[in-house]
Amino acid sequence: MKLDNEFGPRLADRVREMSGEDVLACYQCGKCSAGCPVASFMDLLPSQVIRLVQLDSQSVLECKAIWFCASCFACAARCPKGLDLCRVMEALRTIHLRREGSHIDIARISQDTLGDVPQQGIISGFRKFTG
Repeated sequence: MKLDNEFGPRLADRVREMSGEDVLACYQCGKCSAGCPVASFMDLLPSQVIRLVQLDSQSVLECKAIWFCASCFACAARCPKGLDLCRVMEALRTIHLRREGSHIDIARISQDTLGDVPQQGIISGFRKFTG
């Protein structure tokens, strides 16, 4: 692996190692962003997330887009290079969680909320947002 920054391996290399996806293959056609059903809620479009990873910008780990990804695979179905952006987003969340810890404070969830939310939703949320 190439060591180009103070954090160790380049972000693109870490993402490839964790997800099996080569983000450097992306040529920024934008089809992933055009087909994303939650793009309007993201602070960065999916294609912008990929570009920041390509540029080795650690700031991508602080964006909200990686948490809003619905893992619906619309991006993967549209990508002419076969890049599975859902796997990339999962790798970025994992990298963030390993550095920063949990994204949510479980203790701050009210008992009312716990009673209203389906158990499956709580479990999948914990898997996504906690380290």
